[in-house]
Amino acid sequence: MSLYLVVGAGATGSATARLLADSGEQVRIVTRRGSGPVHPRIERVAADATDTARLVELATGAAVLFNCAMPPYDRWPAEFPPLAAALLATAERTGADYVMLGNTYGYGPIDGPATEDLPMAPTSRKGIVRARMWHDARAAHTEGRVRVTEIRAGDYLGAGAYSPFTLLVGAPVLAGSPVSYPGDLDAPHSWSYTVDVARTLVAAARHDESWGRAWHVPSVSEAPVRELAALLAEAAGAPAPQLRHMTIQELQDIGRADSVMAEFPEMLYLYDRPSILDSSSTAKTLDLTPAPLGVVLEEMAADHAPPAP
Repeated sequence: MSLYLVVGAGATGSATARLLADSGEQVRIVTRRGSGPVHPRIERVAADATDTARLVELATGAAVLFNCAMPPYDRWPAEFPPLAAALLATAERTGADYVMLGNTYGYGPIDGPATEDLPMAPTSRKGIVRARMWHDARAAHTEGRVRVTEIRAGDYLGAGAYSPFTLLVGAPVLAGSPVSYPGDLDAPHSWSYTVDVARTLVAAARHDESWGRAWHVPSVSEAPVRELAALLAEAAGAPAPQLRHMTIQELQDIGRADSVMAEFPEMLYLYDRPSILDSSSTAKTLDLTPAPLGVVLEEMAADHAPPAP
């Protein structure tokens, strides 16, 4: 039994902690409020992950440090760099392997399926943040200071998942309400199930060939939003979705009153065209396949359903 340190208890961090604990490992999960899954092999600790000295105390003896933390979406440029720096320094000082949860923002707009060997070419503020995090971690790996890998996911699906689909489409579809979506409703898109993300994080942490490079999470679906919304409604027994395209002006108007939505326009290039991840390397080397889409949609429907009386 080894000790694993997971920072962040969102849907993916929690799934990672549970997966490790269920396999017999000891897990310490760190959040500001000490939240996280309840499990006999999971220790929940309240700590500020930007406090490197405290994080080093908590990570000492850990085999792997998982970075599943994410500051509020509208505060990435200010809050992500110090958080990432503290986790990287902690991994270096303790000798723990470092597994980062990332996304595709660093690639910038591309045509065709994205592969893990694409150069970083961000065009957004948030993409620049993600690219810099990977640059710094990869440099530490190249210099022999720490073993690093990054797992890059598409937009999330699953119970408790946080993504444009779950917020702007999934929630109103499950409530039987009309949907306004700012992207192309019929463009193919790669979707990542939070549990598949966790499985990829753990598989990379345990594989000798994973270090020094990035891996794409196998997509649970590449269905366009219109199709995915219809499948979710069917799984939940909800009315057929009523979808319309939200104009950029409407999105900007919403952003004037919502600081999170104000961050969305610069990322529209991910949603107004096909956005597909090539995960063939992950499937071949890490021996991973995605969960069935039906299972994921049923989970989302059940998560939204009111409790039985």
